[in-house]
Amino acid sequence: MRLVTFFAALLVSFSLHAQLMPAAPIVAARAWLLLDYSTGQELASQGPEERIEPASLTKLMTAYLSFSAVKQGTLKLEQVLPVSPKAWKAEGSKMFISPDKPVAVDDLLKGMIVQSGNDACIALAEAIAGSEESFAQMMTREAQRMGLKNTQFKNATGLPDPQHYSTAHDLALLARALIRDFPEFYAKYYSMKEFRYNNITQANRNRLLWLDPTVDGVKTGHTEAAGYCQISSARRGPRRLLSVVLGTASEAVRAQESLKLLNFGFQYFDAVKLYDKDQSVSQLRVFKGTENAVKAGFAEDFVLSLPKGAAARLKVQLVSQQPLLAPVALGQRVATLKVSVDDKPWGEYPVTALQEVPLAGWFGRLWDTIRLWLG
Repeated sequence: MRLVTFFAALLVSFSLHAQLMPAAPIVAARAWLLLDYSTGQELASQGPEERIEPASLTKLMTAYLSFSAVKQGTLKLEQVLPVSPKAWKAEGSKMFISPDKPVAVDDLLKGMIVQSGNDACIALAEAIAGSEESFAQMMTREAQRMGLKNTQFKNATGLPDPQHYSTAHDLALLARALIRDFPEFYAKYYSMKEFRYNNITQANRNRLLWLDPTVDGVKTGHTEAAGYCQISSARRGPRRLLSVVLGTASEAVRAQESLKLLNFGFQYFDAVKLYDKDQSVSQLRVFKGTENAVKAGFAEDFVLSLPKGAAARLKVQLVSQQPLLAPVALGQRVATLKVSVDDKPWGEYPVTALQEVPLAGWFGRLWDTIRLWLG
């Protein structure tokens, strides 16, 4: 009976979405997806779980691990790295590094992101993991940690390999993670329109950087099998949207269809800001801690995308995890925000601790144990 009730509720929720959602545009791509950055909410898609060859969109994960190495101190931006024969002889797009000229990590990052240099990717991979093969294993492990369930990497560049694949859904989540976890690096590198190295100037292949001032990244890719692919990010007002377009017929089409998706999202959805960054949504009771309560909220501004006109019918409910026991870590999920429209489920979003609550001493723990036992 419970299973029947669950599926009935699910069907009602899907029905509500279908009624409210505006008709998605026709997109000339093999697979595509439009994502709300703030919530991870999928606004429209076609074939989001279809396995595809990611081509140079692969470099998002190479960049993610490179940024992580810099942040952890394993690499430094000013550090100069040697260029191996393998990196020098890399196939496909290049930044044109050479074995007789060591290159700074900062330049390699620009070469990888702006010029899509496969040689830069390999040089970074070898510096971080010792070899590109070992680095590819790191990439796949990181994908698994992120929850990218249909992604596997065999190289750092995106060159074709039958066991190297991803999906529009996974790539959108990867792009979202990169912007969220490394905002300073994202802002520095991904909006660059050109980069000059070894007396060769190459333009960023992301045409939208010239066509739309609200677009500030992310990456393009192309192989014969994958077609022309692009992940784009645009911020207008308080809202950021991510579009993923895979398998288009040309550079012009991938730019056109990416912009079409972004414009659709901004035009047909309202941005509803529910909470500010670090705003306390609620104070939740904590047991066995040095504090009796913990402030709960969102680490970023919580901006929800809703179809035009639906915001007035929105309701929220905070459901906390009880009993909540110390220690509580900063950023730990402690509750769920349930959003409904017309009293029907719309989405559920994690609410995290805005402060840490260490474990209390033995007497405090004993006292709360008695209180919990007594109910």
